[in-house]
Amino acid sequence: MIAQIRGKLVIKSPGQVVVEVGGVGYQVFIPLSTYYQLPEVGKEVLLYTSTHLREDALLLYGFLTLEEKAIFELLRSVSGIGPRLATNILSGISVEELAPAISQGNLHRLHAIPGVGKKTAERMVLELREKVVEIPIPSPSTPLPPALEREGLQEDMISALINLGYKRALAAQAVARALKELPDGAGFEKLIKHSLRLLSEAA
Repeated sequence: MIAQIRGKLVIKSPGQVVVEVGGVGYQVFIPLSTYYQLPEVGKEVLLYTSTHLREDALLLYGFLTLEEKAIFELLRSVSGIGPRLATNILSGISVEELAPAISQGNLHRLHAIPGVGKKTAERMVLELREKVVEIPIPSPSTPLPPALEREGLQEDMISALINLGYKRALAAQAVARALKELPDGAGFEKLIKHSLRLLSEAA
């Protein structure tokens, strides 16, 4: 099992990165929460990874913090939640908000996460309520990188929303509205969260 990867970040996008280690490029799937805090391409990055073996592929899922990885592994233990959905869940809600939502049985908040249906939300509470309180959740005060340039940002945001399961047309509409409603200094995280809010209100 590959537990972590440290190397040069050579490619990054909202859903995946490529990390070069000893001349080999490793494709690692990531949630948006990790993407928000990645360094610039060419810099060194350390990702805590979870390895998943399929019949046709060996897949790596990476996270910047051990807490995120622990929550991912817990989500994977829930019946009906695979690694792709677990990653999408962490893209749609922060660890700091997800853990209390599960421990408090907040089904309304869990059901609002893209890709999480009513039954999945109920299983998350039933199977993880006692386990999630054992994970130390960091303070949400971790600083984020400076606001990203808007050139090319729109397509990254649309791609991120498509990865979460939204149709391209709906994603493009929400992104266009978010870019219009928020000031030019707003970064990727604020813009994507505002887009998700708009999509949730339209549902």
